[in-house]
Amino acid sequence: MAVGFIGTGHYVPPKILTNHDLEKMVDTNDEWIRTRTGIEERRIADDNINTSDMAYYAALAALEDADVKPEELDLILVATVTPDTPFPSVACMLQEKLGATKAAAMDVSAACAGYMYGVITAKQFIETKAYEKVLVIGVEKLSKIVDWNDRSTCVLFGDGAGAAVLGEVSEGRGILSFELGSDGTGGKYLYQNPNEYIFMNGREVFKFAVRKMPEASVNVIEKIGLNKEDVDYLIPHQANIRIMEAARERLGIPEERMNTSIRKYGNTSAASIGIALSESAKDGSIKDDDLIVMVGFGGGLTWGAVAVRWGK
Repeated sequence: MAVGFIGTGHYVPPKILTNHDLEKMVDTNDEWIRTRTGIEERRIADDNINTSDMAYYAALAALEDADVKPEELDLILVATVTPDTPFPSVACMLQEKLGATKAAAMDVSAACAGYMYGVITAKQFIETKAYEKVLVIGVEKLSKIVDWNDRSTCVLFGDGAGAAVLGEVSEGRGILSFELGSDGTGGKYLYQNPNEYIFMNGREVFKFAVRKMPEASVNVIEKIGLNKEDVDYLIPHQANIRIMEAARERLGIPEERMNTSIRKYGNTSAASIGIALSESAKDGSIKDDDLIVMVGFGGGLTWGAVAVRWGK
C-alpha cells in the first residue's frame, strides 16, 4: 500500500516579533541574527493561545484540504515538547476539540524531529491496514520556555503548528523511504533545564546537525535507488540557514528549490517541517510527482528523514 499526504495545513499566531524588536530586549542586532541564522522575524502566541489551540487551527486547515471529516480519523499524533499540561496529551485535547470520536490519540516527544517521527509512525499504522486516516501535527509554543534574557537562544525560536492528514495514495506516490535515528549521548547539548528554559550548546548542536542532516537526506534517496539529481525539492527543519545550506549543497539542489520559511517564522521546533510543507504545497513550490526530501533533527539527539513522491 502506498501511504502519503492527502492534505496539509498550518497556523501561525498573528503577533510578529522582529529582529529590531529584539534589539530593544537583549544585546543583539538584526544583522548578527540574519547572517548567522537566516531569521528576520518570528511569531509569538498570546498568553490566551495554548499549544492545543494552534494544533486545532492547523488541523482544521489540513482536514479541509484533505476533504476528511474529523469523525473519519483513526489516529491523532501530536509532536510537541510544549504541551498545555504534562497530561492529558495535546492529542487528546485536540481529539475533543475536533470531535474525532473514533480516533486514538497520543503525543510524540522527539523535539524538532518530532514531526518526522509522527509521519513515519503514521505510515506504519496505515501500511499495516490497522488504520486508514491519521492526522499528524507538529506544534510548539516555545515562547513559554524561552529565556528572553538569553540572547543565544531567544533570537531563534517561534510559535506555530503544521498539520497533515496521511492515508492511502496512488501507486508510485507517497512515502518511498525513511530514516529515523537517535543519539542519547548528545542529550546534554539541547534540553529544557530545571529553570524551565531551553539550554543549547550551539557549537555541539551545529556540528551534529551539519553532519546528520545531509547524511540522512542522501540515505533516503539511496534507499530507493535514485540519485541526488532526482530530488526536486528539499524541506529541511528550519533551525539555522547555515545548517539548511549544508543539506542543500550535499544534495546539489539550487537555492530556489529549498524551503526557507525560517526567515518569517524562526525555529518552530516540531512545527517547522509541517509549516514548511503546507506552505510549499499551497504556493506551488511542490507539484504532483515531484520527489521531495524532508529532514529534521532535534534534542535527544534525534533525527528523521523521508523521501516522498508528491501527490494523491
